[in-house]
Amino acid sequence: MQHFTQAEIGYIEDRYQDFLKVLKGKFDEGRLARIEKAFRFSNAAHDGIKRKSGEPFIIHPIAVAKIVAVDLGLGATSIVAALLHDVVEDTEYRLSDIENMFGERVARIVDGLTKLSGDFDARHALTLKKMLMTLSDDVRVILIKIADRLHNMRTLDSMQPHKKIKIAAETLFLYVPLAHRLGLYAIKNELEDLSFKHKHPDEYNQILLMLHNQEEKRNYLVNEFIRPIVEKLKNEGFDCAVTHRLKTCYSIWRKMQKKSVTFNEIYDILAIRIVIKSVHDISEKRQCFDVLSIVTDIYKPKPDRIRDWITTPKANGYESLHVTVMGPQGNWVEVQIRTDRMDDIAEHGFAAHYRYKDIRTFENELDPWIEQIRELLQSNDSDAFEFLDDFKLNLYSSEINVFTPKGDMISLPQGSTVVDLAYEIHTDLGNKCIGAKINLKLVPLSHVLQNGDQVEILTSENQVPKLEWLKFSNTAKARGKIKDAFKIEKAKRTEKGKQLIEDAFNHIKEPASANNIKKLVAHHNLNNRDQLYSEVGMGFIDLKDIKDIIGKKSENKLVKYWNITFWGGNKSTPEAAPVKKIDQKKPFLLKETQDDTSFSLAKCCNPIPGEPVVGYLSNEEHVIIHKVDCPEVAKLLTNQGENIIRAEWTKFKRQSYLTRLNLEGFDRLGIVHEVTTVISKGLNINMRSVKFDTHDGIFKGDLFLYIHNAEDLKSLISRLKNIKGIENVTRVENLNE
Repeated sequence: MQHFTQAEIGYIEDRYQDFLKVLKGKFDEGRLARIEKAFRFSNAAHDGIKRKSGEPFIIHPIAVAKIVAVDLGLGATSIVAALLHDVVEDTEYRLSDIENMFGERVARIVDGLTKLSGDFDARHALTLKKMLMTLSDDVRVILIKIADRLHNMRTLDSMQPHKKIKIAAETLFLYVPLAHRLGLYAIKNELEDLSFKHKHPDEYNQILLMLHNQEEKRNYLVNEFIRPIVEKLKNEGFDCAVTHRLKTCYSIWRKMQKKSVTFNEIYDILAIRIVIKSVHDISEKRQCFDVLSIVTDIYKPKPDRIRDWITTPKANGYESLHVTVMGPQGNWVEVQIRTDRMDDIAEHGFAAHYRYKDIRTFENELDPWIEQIRELLQSNDSDAFEFLDDFKLNLYSSEINVFTPKGDMISLPQGSTVVDLAYEIHTDLGNKCIGAKINLKLVPLSHVLQNGDQVEILTSENQVPKLEWLKFSNTAKARGKIKDAFKIEKAKRTEKGKQLIEDAFNHIKEPASANNIKKLVAHHNLNNRDQLYSEVGMGFIDLKDIKDIIGKKSENKLVKYWNITFWGGNKSTPEAAPVKKIDQKKPFLLKETQDDTSFSLAKCCNPIPGEPVVGYLSNEEHVIIHKVDCPEVAKLLTNQGENIIRAEWTKFKRQSYLTRLNLEGFDRLGIVHEVTTVISKGLNINMRSVKFDTHDGIFKGDLFLYIHNAEDLKSLISRLKNIKGIENVTRVENLNE
């Protein structure tokens, strides 16, 4: 085996000594000796092993241990486990060796981390299920794993482009929501920005540049805004720090996408933070509200934008007062008010509770969440990725608080419905639920609950759970209980689905071959044929377009869009097209006339030529094209990453693609004529349907157009926005809403 050079040994020692400096004064001699022993053992075990970047591998465990110590504030046992976390997987040492040298607690954490290593595939998802079962026993496994992922994201530059996209998507899919749920906001924000940087490098750099260009102006506004606040707080005897923080590039980009606005239209790019040094003989809540009173004396608050997370902290322990006020130059500014203890917990989350209370007490506070996970995990037949989807519902939602008729408060994820609340209270209540009363008004099971609602659940002995409830249930617990009610029918559903698919193939005189079934599975973004049979059997998938999906080509169609597969030459059927295996190492070129391979455009995101896209290899000869930021791509990257390939457009001029635009503005004489004129002239864009509606002076338009490429669409949107009276032009990806 090749050993490290003297220069490399010196480099490792320097990095380790730098790490020891951050531990100075934090631990006693006994704990420092354990950390030293763990480093020397891990260093010897990894001798000669290098990362993809060429750097000695041991640098990674040192960096993870530093994140564990500094960013998470964990103790010596966690630091030792972080230094050793790759030893069992990457070297000849076994778990028993770790236990003999460092004890059972460290070995248990290392075992949990070893099970979570490797690619994020179905096996990994199943292992995650097992690991979550022990969450209440030792949450440090997840915390160290998040630190491990953070360092991997910081050093992603040496990876190949397709690997970067896969790892970034995986991070956004699971690790960001986990960090959010554990209150690790600083780490969550960094993981989001690093994922964004590698998934959308051009957009990331563009936002970074715009933030830099506005820095001087922004600093002036901040100083002008905080000056009177600082003076008043000082006069009132408050010992506090007033700072500002920027929105992350990722959150700015997400808001631009969600609201269809430009960078300059986002008003809450920065927030002001007031951190009070708490006085022991006055309650923290009172101190924060006193500061709120001072701020709202200076600046007028926005009535619907006061958030009190002190009276009712978030489930992950977050406490703070938020108020949005009108600043001196007509800008809305968010002000966050908290004590130094609250700020520490807001930045470091779960781990910060070690410093403020018995950690076992706080782990007990996590019990309701852990119990929900345990209930979800007990569904033995659930698909691993279906489980992860449901599990994420418990991780990433903002919360609302609703009340029972007796005044008991229940916290639920934002977007929860009546059926979610019923199952949250009791399984039998959920199974028998027929609706609810809110403020004496009857509402259906699908009614979305609002913060502060007082809800009386209505039941009937004749009611039974229905599969359609899954369409509007939003909590993991409710979805799990509804699925449990149908476990006994699973085999029956699968058999029914299989028969329906065979009948559908017989109807179009095509064989139910493995390849044709694969196309159906890929088209509906499922994991396997059993899931397809089950979904069809439950009635969730309609087979009416089966002919198009497996490659039958409609004749005499000049216009092609997402549900059409493109085949080479002038052959009328796909069987006649020559077959060529797709090379996954090269970008898949999307040509207007494909010579020997085929692709189709995913209907979930409806991409058009020129937009950033990736390909999903549904089989060796066919690629489904998705937009890079399509939510389905995130799912595919995490469970079928090896089938995701790079894709690039060539110039498309002849074929056109159905695209939907929404227009909003102020009605005036001739505005409809101007809109239709802009569309029909200059860009050779055809209209399929146009619907205009005006009410109380407000103008709305819903346009279905045939567009050649993204460049033409961008030009059209720009021209439409220049029409006097048009306020917003938004592209709608879902053509069927």
